[in-house]
Amino acid sequence: MLKPHYPIITDRLLLRPFTPDDLHALHAYESRPEVARYLYWEPRDLDTVHTFLDKKITRVALLDEGDALDIAITLRQSGELIGNGVLIWTSKQHRQGEIGYILHPDHHRRGYAPEAARELLRLGFEGLGLHRIVGRLDARNTASGRVLDKLGMRREAHLIDNEQVKGEWTSEVIYAMLESEWTP
Repeated sequence: MLKPHYPIITDRLLLRPFTPDDLHALHAYESRPEVARYLYWEPRDLDTVHTFLDKKITRVALLDEGDALDIAITLRQSGELIGNGVLIWTSKQHRQGEIGYILHPDHHRRGYAPEAARELLRLGFEGLGLHRIVGRLDARNTASGRVLDKLGMRREAHLIDNEQVKGEWTSEVIYAMLESEWTP
């Protein structure tokens, strides 16, 4: 079980639970085609973002296998919402989890994604006691792959045409890190 102490503060970021006030900032990037390009969903309209925000607001702790923890990524100086991260508890028996992240394109290439994702790894390994954490991505999303490389995660698999997403066959790359490889 994991109930993080919020906010989580890094050098430049403040990670916190989502609130209803995040609706328009969340919509500002989830509505963009370039954000949804490598994800399972299409760009979201305001009503759809509202529905998913309601779900994110409730996901503040990992109580059992299958639970997900959604974290708002904000700039420490201004409080501006620039993205979100997720930690999913995928197996209790095997002590496994998965991380993910999305950033507003205006904030790409500044090191914010690895800074936030490092905290997701810390929560998984140190907070939940996971043995293994993976990151999965569309093989075409090389920028996300670079983030996982920066975190020291190992590229373990390249699954060719393993899923149909948005009407086309897509390949998936899987990165992983073991608890014994984790260095804060």
